[in-house]
Amino acid sequence: MNKLSLWVVAFLVVPSMAMPVFADIYKYEDEEGVLHFTDAPTDKRFKIFMRDLKKDKRLRTTFRLAGCARNPEEFEPIINECSIKYGVDKALVKAVIHAESGYNPTAVSSKGAQGLMQLMPKTAQGLKVANSFDPADNIRGGVKYLRFLLDTFKGDEALALAAYNSGLNRVAKYGGIPPYQETRNYVTKVLNYKKNYE
Repeated sequence: MNKLSLWVVAFLVVPSMAMPVFADIYKYEDEEGVLHFTDAPTDKRFKIFMRDLKKDKRLRTTFRLAGCARNPEEFEPIINECSIKYGVDKALVKAVIHAESGYNPTAVSSKGAQGLMQLMPKTAQGLKVANSFDPADNIRGGVKYLRFLLDTFKGDEALALAAYNSGLNRVAKYGGIPPYQETRNYVTKVLNYKKNYE
């Protein structure tokens, strides 16, 4: 890596450790080992590197309570394993983690949802997740739950995501995505994130 690339990495990464991040940052490493960063990816090689906390009030609260995000690549092996085991698109799994916790395994929401995939304690218990703050345990439970929701809604990702966000009963009650702005925004956000991971 040349000096300029090292300087770019230092400029982007070091300040982010001491102050809030105000844009999603994406990165990829080219054939020469040079790291490229952007907040507006135009190439599928770019992968999420750092989560924007400004966009989501709930996540800002989460991060203040529970610390910082980690490198998404760290969770690739368990995401791949669970995606294959439960037959869920890994891009969808990554998008849900991105939206739910910004890759912060110790995240806790104001409603009590925990970990990377923000499992509520009762949901985690039903999924036999022993420790929601253990990344592998949390992802297994979250992907298993996504599989259940996808099966329930015959593969309709939008309805499965709406149920993940607002609850299965509310989606059933309204016969579709509930008329809650938070849920509608969530579904749109996750599906947009998914495109970046495909």
